[in-house]
Amino acid sequence: MELSPHQNDAISELINIGYGRAAQALSELTGHRITLQVPRVSVHRIDEVTPLLEGTVYGEVASVNQLFSGPIAGNSLLLLDEEAAITLVRLISDEHTAAGGLDAGAREIITEVGNILLNACLGVFGNLLKVQISFSMPRLQVEKIQDVMRSVQGDSSEVQHALMIHTRFQLLEGAVSGYMVIILGLASLDCLLERVESWEQGVA
Repeated sequence: MELSPHQNDAISELINIGYGRAAQALSELTGHRITLQVPRVSVHRIDEVTPLLEGTVYGEVASVNQLFSGPIAGNSLLLLDEEAAITLVRLISDEHTAAGGLDAGAREIITEVGNILLNACLGVFGNLLKVQISFSMPRLQVEKIQDVMRSVQGDSSEVQHALMIHTRFQLLEGAVSGYMVIILGLASLDCLLERVESWEQGVA
């Protein structure tokens, strides 16, 4: 499934509003000015996601995973390869995380960044699209991208899609790229697109 240019622009605008809120929250949390660049958005079948990510996210991946439920339900993830995660922790905290892995303090920082970003973007869906969404506690895993996607795909027989959002954190000292992936069943994706269209008509 492909988004029409119109749908892509509308969802990008929604995500960008969420990014603004997330960047402000992250800046307040860290004391650093953080911006999130305008997102690049696309929709893919769930079985297409792993090959796409394998070309851009290498080695083990730090994934912050948060389930959400309501009329629009699914699984949301922030994905950073280990090098990007370590760089982000260093930029945010001024701590020198060892290149060999993410310690407990680094994992806590990445989990909090993921929690802020995912909640801000999904919260925008809830507030602006007038959809009540409940969130689970975020969970951090560090593993290969194939294992991440296998664990979040689940056993549902419903055709699932993934809304892929390229994320780029910009700090004064540097930039870090990653992906936000929102996994949706077909009914939830249809509901999202329908609500986005109604929202856009209301603000036009």
